[in-house]
Formats: sequence, C-alpha cells, structure tokens
Amino acid sequence: MSKRFMGAGFLLAFVLAFGVVLTGCSPTTTGAVKEDVSLTDQTKKLEAAGLEYRGPAYNIAILQFDNKTPSKVIGVGEAATDILRTIVKQSGLEPMVLSREEMKQQERLIELQQTGAVKTGKKSASEGFESVDFRVSGSITAYSEVEESSDIIIVQSKTRIARVQVDYALVDVATGKALLSESGMGEYSKKTGGALGLGSKSSHDPGLRDGALRDALSKAMTKMIEKLNSVPYRTRVVLVEGNNVIIRAGTKSRLAPGTVLGVYRPGADLVDPETGRVIGKREKQIGEITVTAHENESVSDASVRSGVGFQTGDVVKEIK
Repeated sequence: MSKRFMGAGFLLAFVLAFGVVLTGCSPTTTGAVKEDVSLTDQTKKLEAAGLEYRGPAYNIAILQFDNKTPSKVIGVGEAATDILRTIVKQSGLEPMVLSREEMKQQERLIELQQTGAVKTGKKSASEGFESVDFRVSGSITAYSEVEESSDIIIVQSKTRIARVQVDYALVDVATGKALLSESGMGEYSKKTGGALGLGSKSSHDPGLRDGALRDALSKAMTKMIEKLNSVPYRTRVVLVEGNNVIIRAGTKSRLAPGTVLGVYRPGADLVDPETGRVIGKREKQIGEITVTAHENESVSDASVRSGVGFQTGDVVKEIK
C-alpha cells in the first residue's frame, strides 16, 4: 500500500472522527422559559399553591406594571403584565384588564362620596367595581444579566443568568386596603455549549427576561393565593322572598350547598376624625342563612336559618 494512499486514508479517518466529536458535542441549549424556572423550581410550588386554593373565583384587575429599571429595559413592564395575567388564570382566578385611568376615576368617586360632595345613591363606590374584586399593581425596579463560562478540554459552555426585582401590591377594591405590599426577586438561567468553541457563543435572548419575570411573579402569586385563602367571603343580599334569600354568589363563589353565612345590617359610617374619610361601617349581625343552590355563576339561593327582617343590600359573610 502506497504512502500516499495511507495518508489519504488517515486524513479521511480523522475527518470522520472529528465529525463524530462535533456531532456528540454539538451546540446545546437547556432551559425552557415557558414551562420551567430553572434556578428556583417555583413553577411547581405555584402549582401546589393553586391546587390548595379553594376560594371564590375572584375577578382580579391587573394594572400594567411600571418600568422603573435604571436602564429602562424595553418591554419589561408589558411582559410582566402579560405573564401575570396567565399566572392568575392558571391559579383558578379570573384576570381582567383595567386601565389606571379607570382606577383613578373610581378612587376619586370614593373620595367625593366619603366627603359628602357626591351622594352615594343605590351603590357606594367603595363597594368596588361590580366585576372586580381585587387589583394588582406593581413595577419592575431592577433587571440584570450576567454570563458565566466553563472550558473543559475541547468542550466549552456559557451560562447566562437573568435576575429581576418586582415590587407589587394586592388591593381589596371594596375597601381600598392593601392586603399585600411586597418586593421579590426572580432568576432564570440558560446554558449553551459546544465543542472547540463552536456553538458556545451566546447572544441576546428575550426568553431570559421572561423566565426571570415568570419566576418572580410566580412567587408573588403564591403569596397572593395564601392571602386570599385567609379572606372570608363577603357579598350582598340581592332579593328576599319569604324564607328564600337570593345572594350575589353563584358557582364562581365556590360555596358548597349547606354552607352557613352570617347576615349583617350596615350601620353608621366610621369616620377618621383626623382625615374625615370613612374607614368602615358598623355592622350588626341579624341572622344566618344556609346556601341551598346556585342559579348561575353569579346568583345563589339560600334559606333562612335564624333571624328576621332581611333586606336587599344586607351584607353576607362567610363564617370562619
């Protein structure tokens, strides 16, 4: 066999072997932004919290998050709003869109009614929007990305880590009271790798931002679920027909037939002597009712268990 033939055969074998190496060590990427949060495993924790939530399917208004990052990361506020909307829905609650202008108008009306400048009428503005129970607002205050690299013989890898800080508040629309007001961090990483430096070069990836936001907002949602689980259900009497009391509840309330609710008669306003604003009402319990059936997703029937003289507008509360 000639040396030339042997040399050609050796070259061919080397090329084939090198191809196998490249195939085995081809560029790889780990981390699925839409399904997994790689650093904290928060998605599974949120799923567990969601399964534990058995409260009413409250309507949650989400105001667009403000972008307060020093570098004004493009689209981070809008992305946070969209991601939270999805998380709220997955948690068994109903997300709704509410502009800040609409919310400002409602708060202004509450203020005018409480000072007496505007009459309350049939429905006080402080009872909130008919279709909104709670609202969530917040801002993205920090965002950063760092890169870590690793070289092992001919294999190289790079890991990009995104970190975000989110400030948020959960507010009861009916009372204007903040049930939660906290700040939290989120992290997400993505790893790329290749052989002999091929494929390990990382570039801008918007998925990093979304992964970090999903992590932070999943943590926030877990805390909000815990808080909402502790809030007693509250609604109103819609109509009284003899021993039958119709209340605003329905299947969305998730109240099981047989649930006992207290009925309260609203009394005088409780006014803060320093600000002149109404901070609550005196309420006197006048009886109890038992949920018998749901007419639709918003209306339920109940029977009188104790008490007399129930009226439209009486407050109904879950007894815990």
